[in-house]
Order: sequence, then structure tokens, then C-alpha cells
Amino acid sequence: MDNRQEIKDFLTTRRARISPDSAGITWRGARRVPGLRREEVAQLAGVSADYYTQIERGQVTGVSDEILRAIGRGLRLDDDETRHLFSLVRSVQRRSTAKGRSPATPPTVPPTVRAMLAAMSGLPALIQTTCLDVVDANALGRALYTDLFASDSSTRSNLAEFIFLDPRAAHFFVDWEESADDAVGMLRLAAARAPHSRRTAAVIDRLSAHSEAFRARWSRHDVVGRIHGSMAFDHPAVGRFDLDYETLRIASAPGIYLVGYSTPADVADTDPLQLLSTWCTTNAD
Repeated sequence: MDNRQEIKDFLTTRRARISPDSAGITWRGARRVPGLRREEVAQLAGVSADYYTQIERGQVTGVSDEILRAIGRGLRLDDDETRHLFSLVRSVQRRSTAKGRSPATPPTVPPTVRAMLAAMSGLPALIQTTCLDVVDANALGRALYTDLFASDSSTRSNLAEFIFLDPRAAHFFVDWEESADDAVGMLRLAAARAPHSRRTAAVIDRLSAHSEAFRARWSRHDVVGRIHGSMAFDHPAVGRFDLDYETLRIASAPGIYLVGYSTPADVADTDPLQLLSTWCTTNAD
């Protein structure tokens, strides 16, 4: 992925969503672009219009953290968007000084992490990569995502591909729109951090080729770095229930995450994980 172009597209879409009035900018006459002009962003960031234009074009050699933060404040970037801008800029700066860098190798799950996964017998848990490949799961994790693991796709299990390419996902994820937005936002972050990853590029290319819903979201350049929260599921065997989730980074294996699910504390009815565990045991074969 060309992160110089990504910088341009990202900053262009961010300034397009801010009106001059909301930014406190006085203007007269007709405007040719939605949102802010480049010179108005420069004014808000405290830099020259020429300098900001160079940055938006991906010419970011020597751009400091202070300048990037000022641009982020001017464009009202949230924390995820600010980190994304930094990732894009730093990847371009590193590339300008690197020679012949090879694509990242597929991440390896340490044996200790697989042992932890197996020991979490009372909670569904997955091991996934930044591009949303699910590389392992415990028994309850496989029971929770039974349609994902039962897919007859020839490719490895990938949550983004399941969301956009498997019709069962629209029923399984109660808030499919949010799940779809999150998947695209996380893929955008993954592509920025590892622009030479062949696997990330392959996932994005496949989804772009086969899903209009993905293409529409991808063009927005939105990013999502959510690592915990709640999700509502409609399981084909157990029915509808909510689960909390937490994502843990694996320090010894960059690019690998352990995602664990638990029953919300305020659940008054039957614990859905007990039902899922019973169904899992009954259908173990």
C-alpha cells in the first residue's frame, strides 16, 4: 500500500467533514470543496499553507511530532485517528531511509500463548492477527464462532471476510453495521502499520473485489482501534445474547492478539456462556 497516497486521502477526508463555521473560520463567497480548505487547516495548525500542502501530498520527511499533533488538533482527530496519522507518516519516513525491505513474515503464536488459550476453558477466546485472521481458538471460542469455523472457504478463517462475504454474518452479529465498520477500521490501521504485508493486502484485495459494502467503507478512510467493549450475538443454536470482550496484546509476538469474551456483570437471566458450554459439550464430536 502506498502510504503517501494514504496520507493525502486520509487528511483530505478528515478536513472535508469539518465546516468552516464549526471551526470558527470566517469566509465569503462560494466554496469549491466541502469542509475546510488546505490553507484553513494550515491556519488552525499554525503552519504555512505551503508546508501543510506538502504534508498532505505525502512529502513528510522531517515532519515533527509537534507538527503532526497540531494538525491533528486542527482536524479534530480522535486518539485512534491521531495514532493512524503518526503510523502513516512514520512508515513513509522509514521507507525513505530503508533499502529493499521485505514483506513482514506471518506471525507465530508462542506455545505459552496457546497454553493460555487452552486453559481458558470457561470463556470463549480467540487468537487473531492485526488483519483479523483467526489463527487459533479454544473450544468455547470455536463454539461461539461456529459458522466462521464451519465455513467451507478455501482460505484461512478471517473475521473481516466472514463479516462481508458470508451471508450468515448478518444474522450472527446483531449490530452488523457496527461490526462491519470496526472490521474496516481495524484493517485500515493494520495496513498503515505494515504497508508491505502481503497477507493484509490479500485480505483487502479480496474484500474490495467481492463486497460493495466493504468498498464503500474503505473509501471513507475511517479507523477504529477499539480493544474492548460489548457485542450482541444471535447464535444459530443458543440464540441472542450479549458478551463483553477484551483484547490483549502479546508482547512476545507483535501482531498477535488474544481476544477473550465474558458475560456482562448485569446479566440477570441464565448465563449465555453456560448455555454455550452445554451446547459445545453436547456437540463436541
